[in-house]
Amino acid sequence: MELTDSAAGQRPASAAPSFRTLLAVFGRIGLLSFGGPAAQIALMHRELVDEQRWLDERRFLSALSFCMLLPGPEAMQLATYAGWRLHGVKGGLAAGLLFVAPGATLVLALSMLYGAYGSTPAVEALFVGVKAAVLAIVLEALLRVGKRALNGGLDWATAAAAFIAIFFLNLPFPLVILAAAAAGYFLRPGAVHSPVEPMPPVRPSATLATFGIWLAIWIVPLLAIAAVFGTGHVLSQLALFFSKLAVVTFGGAYAVLAYMAQQVVSGYGWLTADEMLDGLGLAETTNGPLILVTEFVGYIAALRAGGVWLGLLGALVTLWATFAPCFLWIFVGAPYIDRLTHAPRLASALQSVTAAVVGVIANLSLWFALHVLFARVDELHAGPLRLFMPQPGSLDLVALALSCLALVLIFAMRWSIVATLGVCGVAALLWLGL
Repeated sequence: MELTDSAAGQRPASAAPSFRTLLAVFGRIGLLSFGGPAAQIALMHRELVDEQRWLDERRFLSALSFCMLLPGPEAMQLATYAGWRLHGVKGGLAAGLLFVAPGATLVLALSMLYGAYGSTPAVEALFVGVKAAVLAIVLEALLRVGKRALNGGLDWATAAAAFIAIFFLNLPFPLVILAAAAAGYFLRPGAVHSPVEPMPPVRPSATLATFGIWLAIWIVPLLAIAAVFGTGHVLSQLALFFSKLAVVTFGGAYAVLAYMAQQVVSGYGWLTADEMLDGLGLAETTNGPLILVTEFVGYIAALRAGGVWLGLLGALVTLWATFAPCFLWIFVGAPYIDRLTHAPRLASALQSVTAAVVGVIANLSLWFALHVLFARVDELHAGPLRLFMPQPGSLDLVALALSCLALVLIFAMRWSIVATLGVCGVAALLWLGL
C-alpha cells in the first residue's frame, strides 16, 4: 500500500548502512548529479529518504534548509551532512568527495579538450540531450520536494513570495532567507519535534577545535602555493580570488556567477567573455555542482600562463579553494542542526526557510528551462521588476523534442534517471549524425 504524504514524512529512518554501501550509493549519486541543485536535491531525496531510508523526511528538509543558509554549493554540503550523519567525519568526507569527484574529473577532461581544440560539435550535441533530460528531472524535483515541504497556507505563501522576490525582483538571496526565517519565527505557532533518538552533547571546545583544524586544512596549502610561486603568480591569484568567492557564495552558484564572470574577464583577463560563456555551458551540462565552472577557469588561466602541467595545478588550486571550506561549514555546524529543529521558535523559522527553498528551486527550474529551450533569453527591467524574455525565433526545436521525450520517460513510463539521460544523449548524437 502506498504511504500518504504525512505518513511518508513520519516514516522512521532505517539503520545506518555499512561504509561500503555508503560509498556505493554516494558514488552513484555523484555520477548521476546532472542538472544543478534542483535535480541533485531531488536525486538525493529519492536515494536517501525514499529508497535507502537513511534519513527521515524532517531531518532531510531541516538539513537542506541549513545548507541553503551556508555559502557554497548546497547540494554538495547536503551530501556531506548525510555522510556525516551516517558515519561521522569519515562518512562526510566520503560523501562530499564522491559527490564532487565525478563531475570534477569530467570538467577537467573537457577543459583540457577545450584548451587544446576548442568546443567540438559532438560534445555540444551530447550536452543538448543531457540538458533536455535534466529539464524533466528538475521538474520532477520541484514537484517532489514541494509536495513534501509545503503543508499549509503560510508555507505556500512563503514559497510564492521567495519565488517572486528572486525571479522577478532579483532580491539578494540572504535577504529572502532571513525574511522567511523571521516570518516563521513570529507568525507560525512554535512547534516542537520530539527527538527520535537521544542527542549527543555538543561541547563548544570541540566546535572550536573542529573549526581550527578545518580552517588550517583549507588555508595552509594555499599559503604554501603563495610561498612557493610568489603572491603575483597566477596560482596565488586563483587561490586568493576563489577563497574569497567561497565565503560569499550565499544562494549557490547562480547568485555569484555574474560577479565571478565579470572579475575573470574584465578584472583579471584570464578568459574572454565567449570563453567564460563556454565554461558556464560546460558546467551546466555536466554532473556535479555548477560551481565546478571555477575548475574550468583555473585550468584555462594557468594553462595560458605555463602550459598543461600548470593548468592542472590551476584546476587543483581552484577545486581546493572552492570545496575545502564546505567541509569546514558542515563539520562545524552539523552537530547543531537537530538542536535547531527541537527549539520551538527556531523550528518554526527553519520550517519557513524550507518553504522558501521550494520557491528558490522553482526559480532555478524556470531559469534552467528558459535557457535549455531558447538560444537567446533577454533580461529586461521595468522599475523594480526583472523579466526574462525568450526570443521566440531562438526556440531550439531539437531541445524541445528531446525535453518532451524525457518528460514522457520520467513521468509516464517511470524510467530511471540513468536510462533517461542515456536515451536523450544518444538521440541527440543521432540527430547530429543526420
